[in-house]
Amino acid sequence: MPISSSSPPHFVIFPFMSHGHTIPLLYFSRMLFDRGGVSVTIITTPATYSAVRTAVKNDSISVVDIPLPEDMVGAPPRVEVGDKLCAMSSFINFVEATEKLRPGFEEVVRGLPPVSCIIADGFYSWTQDSADKLGIPRLVFYGTNMFCITIGYIMAKFKPHATVSSDDEPFPVPDFPRLKLTVNDFEPPVSEVDPKGPAHDFLVKQQEANARSHGMVVNNFYELEPNFIDYWDQNFGPKAWCVGPFCIAKPAAPKQMVEKPTWMQWLDEKLLENKPVLYVSFGTQAEVSPEQLSEVAIGLEKSNVNFMWTLKSKQIELIGGEGFEERVKGRGKVVAEWVDQVEVLNHESVQGFLSHCGWNSMLETICAGVPVLAMPFMAEQHLNARLVVEEIGMGLRLWPREKMARGIVGAEEVEKMVVELMEGEGGRRVRERVAEVKEGAHGAMNEGGSSWRTLESLIDHVCGTMQPTP
Repeated sequence: MPISSSSPPHFVIFPFMSHGHTIPLLYFSRMLFDRGGVSVTIITTPATYSAVRTAVKNDSISVVDIPLPEDMVGAPPRVEVGDKLCAMSSFINFVEATEKLRPGFEEVVRGLPPVSCIIADGFYSWTQDSADKLGIPRLVFYGTNMFCITIGYIMAKFKPHATVSSDDEPFPVPDFPRLKLTVNDFEPPVSEVDPKGPAHDFLVKQQEANARSHGMVVNNFYELEPNFIDYWDQNFGPKAWCVGPFCIAKPAAPKQMVEKPTWMQWLDEKLLENKPVLYVSFGTQAEVSPEQLSEVAIGLEKSNVNFMWTLKSKQIELIGGEGFEERVKGRGKVVAEWVDQVEVLNHESVQGFLSHCGWNSMLETICAGVPVLAMPFMAEQHLNARLVVEEIGMGLRLWPREKMARGIVGAEEVEKMVVELMEGEGGRRVRERVAEVKEGAHGAMNEGGSSWRTLESLIDHVCGTMQPTP
């Protein structure tokens, strides 16, 4: 049935089943609800239902789960979360198998109050067919920035990497000649001059579905990458709706805790001692080799800076376990438990972030005003590192030997650049720059800011294009 002029807008949000894709959309759902007059339904699966329901922390936002059919060919048994899939072949098989959710998805949407818009993860390309069938506008979400998406399309169209003699030879980017990239800044199939195979087909299927959508919901703000957003809208499309950073909508931590976590107590101690801290985290998905972990540990130990490093339990053993912790005792803390990264970055003692450059982490450090020491590993992280270091100027870069994009970053490089970020002139410069970027991010999200206005336009657009449901 159609949306009447008196009906409130109703957005259906369908995140991909991985933390990095789900969490931003949960923050976005709060933004929609807090704006007033927008109702939200989040669709998920049984394995993630409880975590989503807890994270939303708002009973007015509906959460509905769709069970995974038992005949999901290609999906590993009992796997409902994309984070658990490391190999690209397994990942593609899993995502393609999610099309088995389509009948259940359409049944759920039909049973809801009139829907203004479906926002689905770009990996669920089949939801475009569902949206067309139901007569509801669909928007796409990828969880990255327009710099990465635009550069990827430029690579496919112009193939500027076709003439280089090695994967580390820089080439200028068409229409952005100041920007020099290498093949190693990309993953297949984008890095390939003549891509073929399942990964390429998977990408093309998404692009074809996206072209029929009503645009992309982008977790970023216009002022951070205006040239790339404008270029995208003028040369590619669909329209990029920049309505972030979503992490600003994260619920505040309780003012009164029964007892602060040990990592928070440690940060408090460093603040009282007036000792700035480097926060070190490589995210949840990147597989960091034992050799690389060892080099980082040696570099941190020799740097004599104060640091807090989040690691998995098995990784702690790889860096020397209790022996390493004893040697850095007093100025270094290794944490195996979960930490609230937003809370860490916003702690006054934290003055630097050694990061893998996942986009969620980059937005969180921007909104906290903390400069980056970039150490990318996979996916679009190398491009994110280029963006924050070379385009925005809010970070420094760790390079493997010979300044190659891929390879082991040595302990001497870690030591040198950690000291530079925390104590050097380069660190002072990027700290000043990230303070400006922080102000811009919060300004964009405030009433009257660019993201605020874009969200208003987005709501008006989808409500104005809503067609009667068959």
